[in-house]
Amino acid sequence: VLEAYKQGLRPALGYELNPWLLCLANFRAWRAGYHGNVSFLKEDLWKVSLSDCHNVIVFLAPSVKPPLATKLLAELPDDARVVSGRFPFPGWTPSSSLGQGLEQVWAYDMEQVRREAQ
Repeated sequence: VLEAYKQGLRPALGYELNPWLLCLANFRAWRAGYHGNVSFLKEDLWKVSLSDCHNVIVFLAPSVKPPLATKLLAELPDDARVVSGRFPFPGWTPSSSLGQGLEQVWAYDMEQVRREAQ
């Protein structure tokens, strides 16, 4: 979320259920001078609507990717971009990738993902 904000993505919002990780995220935002500019909410990602999101960044285990892919396909607009860190989405072709190993990220354009899924 902090990097997204640094790169000009607005609003910059994160969801986290773990109270310790939520506290750590807010502390890091404060330490970086972004308190009040970025938000972290204690919300269940599976229960929030992502229909108004145009940029989604996820750092989740591979086992979570297939059900998340279903949610993203159902809710995100065509002009949305999804960036996945550490693990790619199975069956999705990235529009770009950067880094290697644990530092690798994959970017997916939803319009392209939907086109390939048809």
